[in-house]
Amino acid sequence: MSERSGTMEGDAHRLAMRVYYEDTDSAGIVYYANYLKFAERGRTEMIRLLGVPHGGRENGAGFAVRRCQVDYLRPARLDDDIDVWTRVIALSGASAELDQVVRRDGVDLARLVVRLAYVTPAGKPVRLPENFRAAVKPLLQS
Repeated sequence: MSERSGTMEGDAHRLAMRVYYEDTDSAGIVYYANYLKFAERGRTEMIRLLGVPHGGRENGAGFAVRRCQVDYLRPARLDDDIDVWTRVIALSGASAELDQVVRRDGVDLARLVVRLAYVTPAGKPVRLPENFRAAVKPLLQS
């Protein structure tokens, strides 16, 4: 895997990013909705790094965000180097719950709890793929 996919560090995935002009408002502060994009990139790269096909697609099914709770703690700014940390904290039949933190120099900027559902193209929940379960299960026991 390339460096762009980030690294696994213990039970967490870390994706290093830089804040670009397009991520900010006119004051150079990251626009609040862009934290969702940062988290999406972190989740996607973690899944990729674990060896699960992009988006987990099997038989047309894939991951969809079912719920997302965000606490915005401090602002990120233009040119900041930030890290998106992602941990899987729970699995059920058709969903996974993740804890994500956006940090700058070890300081939490935003915290997210995200529930992913595994659904068919019609939106019907289906069981998480075994390759995803197998890749994530050791991380839950850390």
